[in-house]
Amino acid sequence: MKIHELTPAADSNKAVKRVGRGHGSGNGKTAGKGHKGQNARSGGGVRIGFEGGQMPLARRIPKRGFNNIFATKYAIVNVGDLNNLENGTVVDAALLKALGLIKKEYDGVKVLAGGELTVSLTVKAAKFSQSAVEKIEKAGGKTEVM
Repeated sequence: MKIHELTPAADSNKAVKRVGRGHGSGNGKTAGKGHKGQNARSGGGVRIGFEGGQMPLARRIPKRGFNNIFATKYAIVNVGDLNNLENGTVVDAALLKALGLIKKEYDGVKVLAGGELTVSLTVKAAKFSQSAVEKIEKAGGKTEVM
């Protein structure tokens, strides 16, 4: 096959719709815009969400609560998820991300006490629940707040 023999797949190239080029084109006179009205005008049309002056949906729906944009958000890991690691492993955010236990670090990692821990680990995180600290130390591991 040579480069001049290449052709696009059948029906993948559609002809451009040429509007306003006379009656014979099928899109003459009003060029597919209908008669008069806002959308027929030059520069016509409305912004996204505009409903012709009716109160827009985004403003009709009741708003509830408060979203604190300054809130601290933690990536959460349970101690039970750390069981498949080897004894003496140092667990930090980078390792958790590499293992796929967290997707993003956010403002740090918080370790919770879900599940049982049987291996001795050194866990470095931004926060620990009290019961998670107890489980890690009971298994012979250490916790470090970063």
